[in-house]
Amino acid sequence: MHVSEIETPAIVVDLDVLERNLARVATYAREHHLRLRPHTKTHKSSVIARMQLENGAVGLTVAKVGEAEVMLRARPEDLLVAYPVIGEGKLRRLLDVARHTRVTVALDSLEAAQGLSNAAAKAGMEIGVLVEEDVGLGRVGLTDPRKLVALASSIAGLPSLRLVGFNFYPGHVKAVDAEGMAAFHALAAVLEETSALWRAAGLPLEVVSGGSTPTLFHSHELPVLNEIRPGTYVFNDRNTVESGAAALEECAAHLLVTVVSTSRASGMIVDGGSKTFSSDRLSTGGEVTFGLLREEPAAKFVKMNEEHGYIDLPPSARHFRIGERLHILPNHICVAVNLHDRVYGVRGENVEQVFEVEARGKLQ
Repeated sequence: MHVSEIETPAIVVDLDVLERNLARVATYAREHHLRLRPHTKTHKSSVIARMQLENGAVGLTVAKVGEAEVMLRARPEDLLVAYPVIGEGKLRRLLDVARHTRVTVALDSLEAAQGLSNAAAKAGMEIGVLVEEDVGLGRVGLTDPRKLVALASSIAGLPSLRLVGFNFYPGHVKAVDAEGMAAFHALAAVLEETSALWRAAGLPLEVVSGGSTPTLFHSHELPVLNEIRPGTYVFNDRNTVESGAAALEECAAHLLVTVVSTSRASGMIVDGGSKTFSSDRLSTGGEVTFGLLREEPAAKFVKMNEEHGYIDLPPSARHFRIGERLHILPNHICVAVNLHDRVYGVRGENVEQVFEVEARGKLQ
């Protein structure tokens, strides 16, 4: 199949770039003795997950039980559900997953741990647990290391649970500039304190799991950290570029769109709107824009309706014709992928592989 035969709007992935991204991170993790457990939230494909495992990943990370069910198709030896699993139905499904592979769950409350323990004990199974620490994002996790260790001590006494260690997500670090790196390096002291208190309590500490794509290649600068969970690195996006963590040539995925109207005096309309792109703004702030037009970087993607993308063009821009196909690098690729049924893997001008977005919409 030739690229010109792809109906737009669609996500196209440069397979050469994807493969380089996978290999680069696998090599980095290996050289720095870090366990690589990539998050599948970006690609949502068991085929790409299998590629990550074959590149040396020790397991996979997911957010929801539905994603875990899908990722069993990648045949992982280990799955981390990096999200509290609450509710009998979800716990029952989680234990069904655990019958096929080793499962660990990240959580931050005794209530979540008790529910998991009860369900696992009833099923005669053992589930691993990571206790989540909030290191600055203010989302989930405990901010006080002493309270975190106290919770871990309580969990260690619950039946059918195996305390593995603790996890964190430095999502408050948006860029690897001087300010961002100062915030990142400040984590070292926090993690050291937590680790010391953890060991003083006599708790097992096999894994300290953390990291993100923006700070990915600085992970080895946190001495306590021994497992990383990057997700966006497989494709990268405009946010990754703006954060300083990737170059444009390391962005594997773009939205292929078609110009459908040039009647606007200030620009043109393409056939991708809010049902095609993420509505996320740039994580680093700045102008209102929803993506970077590769064919005309000075253009501004300023507005979206459901099916319409508004592109403003500078006076110096070349003329774009109705029917012309263009590539837009989205601000946030993870959400964009979740809007599509499939992703087209291209090499040169040929579609070499079509990846089904199997975990699309797996919110439960």
